[in-house]
This record gives sequence, structure tokens and C-alpha cells, in this order.
Amino acid sequence: MRLSVLVPAYNEAASLPALVAGIKAAAAPLVAAGGWEILVVDDGSRDDSAAVLERLADEHAELGILRLGRNYGKSAALAEGFRRCRGDIVVTMDADLQDDPAEIPRLVAALDADPGWDLVSGWKRARRDPFTKTVPSRFWNALVRRVSGLPLHDFNCGFKAYRRPVVESLRLYGEMHRYLPVLAAWEGFRVTELAVNHRPRQHGKSKYGGRRFLNGLFDLLTISFIARRGTAPLHFFGRIAVWLLAVGLLINLYFGASWLATGALRVRPLLILGLILLVLGFQFASLGLLGELMIHLRGAGEEERRRIARERAPRVDRGARDQ
Repeated sequence: MRLSVLVPAYNEAASLPALVAGIKAAAAPLVAAGGWEILVVDDGSRDDSAAVLERLADEHAELGILRLGRNYGKSAALAEGFRRCRGDIVVTMDADLQDDPAEIPRLVAALDADPGWDLVSGWKRARRDPFTKTVPSRFWNALVRRVSGLPLHDFNCGFKAYRRPVVESLRLYGEMHRYLPVLAAWEGFRVTELAVNHRPRQHGKSKYGGRRFLNGLFDLLTISFIARRGTAPLHFFGRIAVWLLAVGLLINLYFGASWLATGALRVRPLLILGLILLVLGFQFASLGLLGELMIHLRGAGEEERRRIARERAPRVDRGARDQ
């Protein structure tokens, strides 16, 4: 299958008919008959989305529905959609009609441009949202650019086009969907962006509240650590442990020398601080060792699985194969 259009949806019943019609008008000319699909992931909607999707599926053979039991969030919806979609190219977009389906051909063409790209991320250059969303978004995008080193303007735009190897390599949980271009770039894929048309919301209201910024910060710290120190945790925690142990040891050496010289040892806040730093240093060193042990066990488990797979694989007699 050439193309999959993946749409996570939550309480967007009013937008779905126009969305499906717009996607079909834009995507159908790109591929031969039967060579594409629309997959809508209903993320536990509480409105009439399920009934609307059932009716639309009867009218459009290209439409598939994946219904989740409750609202798991956009990352979980995308992860399930990535596992189920079949296209060599996967285009993701939001269900609120703010992403213009007419931009799908441009995103697909950008993947095949010279040089070829693996992920094309949409950029809402003229964003049709209130300033309460645009101003924090600019600050957040600047922060992600600084941390990731990836020079994109809009990381959180849901309008993106991927090659299949990209979606197969991504591991999504929490709210990692905000950092898909970062994750792909750190995996070695070629990432670019394309300015796309952004339209005002026609139905309903935004599903994202203020807590998403705090959650996004935690996820940004997570992916930064995993990408840079995930394969050598002792290098990260060990450096912290060395500094803590060094400062704590110097403080306690000072009090030890004073005790030997005067024969008296007074419990002071500085002495307590030195002891605390020593304990923290040993704890950070232990965290690094535990991380290394987990990576070692995971590698041993993967090697064991590969060995079992080799033993179970059918064997071909060399002589028979040569004949």
C-alpha cells in the first residue's frame, strides 16, 4: 500500500464528515485505486464520533476505524495507529479541520524531493489560534530547538509525513508525540519541515490544557537523557557521584583533621552536609551501576532471543541447495 492517512480523534464528531471528504479528495489522485487508506483512531470519544465513523465507513471503502476503550492520549493513539497502518508513507493530521487536507500532496512530494527526506514536519507559519496558545508555543519551540539542536520552527504540529521505517522505529508513550521529529533525527533519519496552511477551528474546543506544558517539560528531559546517556548511565550518574563524593570527602577530612589536632569534635551543620553529600554520592553511583546492569541484562536477553530464533529457523542442506 502506497499511502496511509492516520488521524487520532477525540470528541470530533462534527468535524469528521468534512475531514474524511477532504482527505479523500486530496489523497485519492496520488495513488492507484486500492493503494491507500484512512485510519481514524477514536481515542475514547464520549460524543457521537463512534456512530459518525461507522456511517462514514459504510460510505467510504478506504476508511478504517480503530476504537480505543478510553481516552489514552494522543501518543497512545498514534502508537496504535502506527502499528496498524499499512502504507509505505504515513501522513498524520489532527481531526479538528485546522490541518488542511489539501496539503497532503505537498507533504508526500517533499518526501520524494531531492535530497530525499524521511520525515516532513508541518509548520503552522500563520497559525489561526488565540495568543494564549501561540505565545507559549513559540517559547516552547525555542526551548526544544535549543535542547535538541534540530532547527525546526514547529515541533508540535500534528501534520507530518513519514516513511515506514521511521514509524516502525519510534517508541511512543506519555506525551512523546510532541517530539517525533527529535526522536527521528536522533535515530539518524533525515528530517525537514514544510510550511502548511492552518485554518481556524470550526467545531468544538481545544483538548489541551495548561498541564501539557509541565508534562512536555518532563518528556523533554526524558528524551534528552535517553538519547545522550541512555547507553552509558554510569557515565552520567558517575560524574555526579564523583563531585558529591569529592566535596563530601573534603569537608569530612577537614573535620577529621580538626578532631585529631584538638581532640574535640563538634557536630556542626557543615559536618552534617558533608555526610549527606557522601551518602548521595554513593546513591548516584549505585543508580549508574543499576542502569548498566539493566542494559547488560536487556542485551543478554536479546542475544538469547536471537540464538533461539537461529536454532528454530529451518536449515537448508548445502549440497541440496547447490543442486
